[in-house]
Amino acid sequence: MEKSTTLNLRINSEVKENAKKVLSQLGVSMSSAVNMFLNQVILTESIPFPISLSQAPSRVNMDTMNQEELNTKLERSLDDALSRQTLDAKEALKEFKNQYKDD
Repeated sequence: MEKSTTLNLRINSEVKENAKKVLSQLGVSMSSAVNMFLNQVILTESIPFPISLSQAPSRVNMDTMNQEELNTKLERSLDDALSRQTLDAKEALKEFKNQYKDD
């Protein structure tokens, strides 16, 4: 199939450079990678990889905890609050982000 059209995209420059490095290691040009992606969209009639909403890490996601784990965490939280071992919201959010940034 002859390539006869141009596709102009705006993407984050860091994303582009990082993708370019990976594609280079694979021996694939950016243009070929985009063509592969679009051909997979046509072939599968969908996005060719799973797309889902982010989920909280299982350590803090109560949907993945059994009742005993949930109760333990709630009891520990209550004990911390009663003993005033707490952080203000900004400090807590900063600590949370640092602790779970790799999940």
